[in-house]
Amino acid sequence: MSLLGSFHTALGLLALASGIAAYALHRGIRPRRKTGLLYLASTLLVSLTGFGLFAHGGFGKPHALAVLTLLTLAFAYAAGSLGWFGAAGRKIETVGYSFTFFLHFIPGITETFTRLPAGNPAFDSPEAPALKAIAGLLFLLFLAGARYQLKAMPSELRGQ
Repeated sequence: MSLLGSFHTALGLLALASGIAAYALHRGIRPRRKTGLLYLASTLLVSLTGFGLFAHGGFGKPHALAVLTLLTLAFAYAAGSLGWFGAAGRKIETVGYSFTFFLHFIPGITETFTRLPAGNPAFDSPEAPALKAIAGLLFLLFLAGARYQLKAMPSELRGQ
């Protein structure tokens, strides 16, 4: 693994750890809390450093995922901080930041399960049907988690 790849991976692990801490402490990624801010900064850096990695040739699906993550971060920020959607802004922010957390798992599970265990990885290809099924299950967990967050959101954050 290259130096950039190692740095990128470390940032990704920091993003996941801070995201988990944000969920555990605040029931969501809140940009006005230290854990949320750390999550957002590390996610931004993971996305940007990903553009320098080309393990599978040129611009590919991982780079498109980085673009989607950056767009989602910007949209969620605008919704929650710039008042684009009025009272619904904080809800959109919450779901948007949670979606970026889900997006971390796509390359995470793909890279992990197509590389480990070394010499005999769990899946031969990022296109393996079982790997796609795992991603689908994670998406269902994201949907359930987003629903829970919206129901558990304090009324002052919901705009009510």
